[in-house]
Amino acid sequence: MLKALSELFWTFAKVGVMTFGGGYAMLPILQREVVENKHWATDEELTDYFAIGQCTPGVIAVNTATFIGQKNQGIIGGIVATLGVVFPSLVIISILAGFISSFSHLPLVINAFAGIRVCVCILIFNAVVKLWKSAVTNRLGLVLFLVVALGSMLFHISPVLFVILAALLGILLVQFQGKEASGK
Repeated sequence: MLKALSELFWTFAKVGVMTFGGGYAMLPILQREVVENKHWATDEELTDYFAIGQCTPGVIAVNTATFIGQKNQGIIGGIVATLGVVFPSLVIISILAGFISSFSHLPLVINAFAGIRVCVCILIFNAVVKLWKSAVTNRLGLVLFLVVALGSMLFHISPVLFVILAALLGILLVQFQGKEASGK
């Protein structure tokens, strides 16, 4: 068990140290490590964890780490995975906090952050493309995607409400399709 917990910690620490730009930038790295390399979850499970992680308080990557750790090693696994993913940030932020105000005005630093932001956008886009492939697999998924995408662009509503509404819409559409298929 100690070996499994150590692997959880170091895997999520690697995710934490390699990620710039927040929780969404971690999504492609989490997908590669958790699904492709470690096989701790499927793409579908990871998509579910992302959705739940978005709806619960806290950072999506931290919440996802907690879910995956708990799934694999119980409550202690959830705690260890969570500590793993936040540990690098805690160390790096503690070190940078003392220096950032002294250097943030320098053109080199400003330009470096501008480049990092562009890179983070691409990482998030890649995560969206991978999630799209596992989530939008039929007309129902496409309809839900379009409704939520348009709704989120037109209305300033909490993401939690969108997830709840999408779940309800999914249930209703499946119910409607079932009745339509049976001729009722």
